[in-house]
Amino acid sequence: MKKWIAVLGVSAMLWSCSDAPPAHDTKAMNANFAELLNNYWEERLQLFPVEATAYGDNRYNNKLTITIATSFRDSLSRFYNKYLQQAQQADTTGMTNTDKLNWRLFCHEMQMSIEGLKYSSHWLPVNQFSSFLLELPQLGAGTGNQPFKTVADYDQWLQRLSVLPAWIDTAIVNMQQGMGNGWVLPKALVVKMLPQLKAIVTKDDTQSIFWGPMRQLPADVSDTDRERLATAWHNAIQNVVNPAYTKMYNFLQQEYLPVSRASPGIGAMKGGAAWYNYCIRFWTTTNLSPDSIYNTGVAEVARIESEMNRIREEVGFKGSLQDFFRYVGNNKQFFPFTTARQVIDSFEGIHKMEEPMVKKLFNLVPKTKFTIRQTEAFREASASAEYNQGSEDGTRPGIFYVPVPDATKFNCVGMATLFLHEAIPGHHYQLSLQQENKGLPSFRRFLWYGAYGEGWAHYCETLGRNLGVYNDPWQYFGHLSDAIHRAIRLVVDVGLHQKGMTREDAISYMRSHELISEAEATAEIERYMALPGQALSYKIGQMTISAERRKYEDLLGARFNIASFHDEVLRDGCVPLGILKEKLTVWSSTPKP
Repeated sequence: MKKWIAVLGVSAMLWSCSDAPPAHDTKAMNANFAELLNNYWEERLQLFPVEATAYGDNRYNNKLTITIATSFRDSLSRFYNKYLQQAQQADTTGMTNTDKLNWRLFCHEMQMSIEGLKYSSHWLPVNQFSSFLLELPQLGAGTGNQPFKTVADYDQWLQRLSVLPAWIDTAIVNMQQGMGNGWVLPKALVVKMLPQLKAIVTKDDTQSIFWGPMRQLPADVSDTDRERLATAWHNAIQNVVNPAYTKMYNFLQQEYLPVSRASPGIGAMKGGAAWYNYCIRFWTTTNLSPDSIYNTGVAEVARIESEMNRIREEVGFKGSLQDFFRYVGNNKQFFPFTTARQVIDSFEGIHKMEEPMVKKLFNLVPKTKFTIRQTEAFREASASAEYNQGSEDGTRPGIFYVPVPDATKFNCVGMATLFLHEAIPGHHYQLSLQQENKGLPSFRRFLWYGAYGEGWAHYCETLGRNLGVYNDPWQYFGHLSDAIHRAIRLVVDVGLHQKGMTREDAISYMRSHELISEAEATAEIERYMALPGQALSYKIGQMTISAERRKYEDLLGARFNIASFHDEVLRDGCVPLGILKEKLTVWSSTPKP
């Protein structure tokens, strides 16, 4: 493993943005590089107003661009190419090291974005796991990114929502184009979308998830505005939301489902293999081949299974590892909850337990507030636990969402490792510190690389003993269960999309190597079918960070400081794995006490 991790890097891929003209032709550009980055960000926020809302920039809360439209993608190509050309004209010789890093990352972002537009992903605009039609109800519920604090906020939401019918029409046209070119979703995913869409449509407007903001109207709203907004909300639900979701439901059921594909992976589609290779580079920030990733996954599964067997023996269980899985998955002692509130409170208890120890492992601590919430009912049946970052202005906290469709079936084994990953010190620390770092240009404060972000969160799961939350073998076994789950992903993601593994084979492989129900394994495998390559980022990133830590523990000996190491990993926000390793090389020469 160590030898494999040592070859991780992105230098060959990332730095092709080096064909800048001679310094004497572009010297004036140096002084304007920061302005270039600022102009790019301002223009990007207008192109992606929902992103702006998520970042806490409320200037475009009434806007909704149809990002899946061909015309928009053409504009986006021109946008990225324009800024790439401007960046390539900059003279890097006189830049500070910070600006050189900004330049390298910016060029990489433009190049990857331009390349991504070559693939017809807009022909697959919806899926059962992550798509605009699932995100919109979160915005409209009144508890997400979209603010509902003033009458103006309410009016802006109505304007944004009014674009939904056009988005639906565009999505259907795109999917029809995909049908004609063999770019369609697997049938198993389409089947899962139907009940999701159906659940949004309600006969009683006040029972719609979109009615949420009307239940929390600010106290200072006048009676006249209350009456006006209530009427507008009824109209929006009856004449915008319900017809739009019904139209998509009918299209999927009547036209799309009959021609959806049986194959689970994108490799079966024309040009799908090339797209999958792009997805690997996009999500892992490496040039690793599918085969190397697959083989690494197989080896990691075997290694972690050995550790699981050690725990099985430690607790005195006499059966096989599969028997142990069934014991942990069915014994009543691991299902102590009767209400969703108890589950949330238990996570709060983990939070309090680790708080004293976190301070010993981190000097950098985010200012952004944090909270835990149950996932909304309309999506929790097929949702995973997740973290939604707080707003830049601090008015919205970072939120750890936990789906609890049935508290009596919520297994407590693994709660600690889940919290470390999704909440603290995982996503909440990394995303909040990056967003709060005013020393970074805006595009970097909100930059995301899956291998770094998910790799960091998965690495945080390895800190449970340091943080005092793996205080019994069961919680540590839960950690191992998550670790093997991420290793399995390397096998099944490549298997599905590149090696001809069937959906059923992938589910079977997952269930034979970890504690997971058939329903959970099915949801996971279908997630990988919907988001090719994304699941690879966790283990690739974690293995890199863990290997770097071991390397510097050995190299520095008594001079190694774990808090300083963590600070350096987090200090500059998301970066490709190759750059992270470069940063740590510099840090190791002057480790802070």
